[in-house]
Amino acid sequence: MMRGDIVEGVHYGSVVVLAADGSVDFQSGDIEAAFYPRSALKPLQTVAMLRAGLSLEDELLALATASHSGEERHLAGVRRILATAGLTEDDLGNTPDQPYDPAVREEWVRRGRGPSRLAQKCSGKHAAMLMTARARAWPLEDYLDPGHRLQRLIARTVEELTGESIARVSVDGCGAPLFSTSLRGLTRAVASINSAAPGTEESRVAYAIREYPEMASGSWRDVARLMRAVPGLLAKDGFEGVQVAALPDGRAIGVKIADGADRARMPVAAAALALCGVDPALLAEFASTSVLSGTTTVSSLSAVGALACGFPAGPPAPGPQKKNSQDSTRH
Repeated sequence: MMRGDIVEGVHYGSVVVLAADGSVDFQSGDIEAAFYPRSALKPLQTVAMLRAGLSLEDELLALATASHSGEERHLAGVRRILATAGLTEDDLGNTPDQPYDPAVREEWVRRGRGPSRLAQKCSGKHAAMLMTARARAWPLEDYLDPGHRLQRLIARTVEELTGESIARVSVDGCGAPLFSTSLRGLTRAVASINSAAPGTEESRVAYAIREYPEMASGSWRDVARLMRAVPGLLAKDGFEGVQVAALPDGRAIGVKIADGADRARMPVAAAALALCGVDPALLAEFASTSVLSGTTTVSSLSAVGALACGFPAGPPAPGPQKKNSQDSTRH
């Protein structure tokens, strides 16, 4: 990040760009190491739920993949999923929280509302998990147990779509089981979802997210704007600096910011998409992150080196420059 003409901050991470045939067109950092995709795993989880018998209209299916902002339409959608299954907010097992979007959260607090399971950003996924379990007559009370039949099915689906065995299992911030994969495996999975044949569960998930990007995130979220800007793009973000995106022909990118800094996620993703063949003009608004002092831009962050292809030159990376494209990328 530059403030004036001085490098003020540097982020490191890993990036992969896949060609339409799944081969690696570009990589930087360790794209094979196991990591937790966080919410970027949700499209895979939703594919598994459809395979198990989940039945939702596309708008609500997008919400099942969401890290939503907590807007009223998100909360109303979660209520609809629960009501269809004969359930209520009390059946949700996710962690209570306030809305994710700062403006929505501020209004929520102003009205004297406390944390709730409904407002928490993963409530759509949890409602869909409960609905799936009910459709299969599986137990509801332990639906978040990694040994539950639904979670075992999700694990098998993750392994199938990523092409990798799950090395580690943990718990996500919402309380659901979290399965590890590599950045390459996650990117491969998202590519397969967005390029799947019509009529498949993967194709349904991809269509729902692309058609209703604001339901899969929020009205002002960068990932929704990115999908609106690039025709046919499927994109999903996750905590700790994770971003994946795929085009309908199978080209895809994956980003993991090593220190988890969200501010570096989108500029690096935009640069990777430019390397993937997306017109840089469509990505211009995502290519840098501005830092304001009041209403004045005082610093900005953008990708550098090989990732800056197609964009104006970013700040010079500090220290000796390495030529090996597999060295950790500086952001």
